[in-house]
Amino acid sequence: MRSETVTGDGRGPAPAAVRPAPALVIRRAPRVARVAVVFLHGGRSDSRAPSRPWHLAALRMRPFVRAVAAATAGGDDRGVPGGGGVLLAEVRYRLRGWNGTEADALRDARRALTELAALAGDVPVVLVGHSMGGRAALGAAAAPAVRAVLALAPWCPPGEPVDHLRGKDVVVVHGDRDRITDPGASAAFARRARAAGARASTVPMPGGDHAMLRRGGDWHRLVSSTVVTLLATGDAGAEEPGAAGPGGNPGTGPGTR
Repeated sequence: MRSETVTGDGRGPAPAAVRPAPALVIRRAPRVARVAVVFLHGGRSDSRAPSRPWHLAALRMRPFVRAVAAATAGGDDRGVPGGGGVLLAEVRYRLRGWNGTEADALRDARRALTELAALAGDVPVVLVGHSMGGRAALGAAAAPAVRAVLALAPWCPPGEPVDHLRGKDVVVVHGDRDRITDPGASAAFARRARAAGARASTVPMPGGDHAMLRRGGDWHRLVSSTVVTLLATGDAGAEEPGAAGPGGNPGTGPGTR
């Protein structure tokens, strides 16, 4: 591997350009991808620390990936290994934070979609994002390939753009015990998106917290069933889950998104 280059005047080494790591991490790659589901985990409102796969926000998304993998296994093409043409992937952030106008998570989401198109072509995409990842997913839905967004306890500041969601399916799920992001702001965002022409709906999770640990099984089942519906029909509707399961821990801490 080359670790240095030579300057144009030949006087000595110059720092080599550092290429960022790929933004797209493939979790299941079918032989022929027909559709893709891309997951975006949470982060922090402001942090320039590197994002790592062992951070809690990233680890929390793994059960959702497994649930959707199980729900989409086989499909209508059981001869194709890896879920009947459903590609599953996650976005790898460079940094932990959104970081104001830099919108680093959104930049990484857009990079991941570009990489996905290079890998699989122009396949329809469903984005599943939690917290900061929900905000990034909703913003990245401007890409023509994105068919739908499933936003889990998303961070929806006032004035977030919605016009680009026209004609898209948007499902927003939020627990009423969330102390990190605002369920009311999520509902307001969905109303604005609907007025802009999106097929937007909200699904309450009574007793649900920000980390999605309370009623965790209900969160997993709701996400997997909603993704299957979105993949099959583009229908953004989702039913409220059933009885509450065992309680869990509260959110993941101040400043976490």
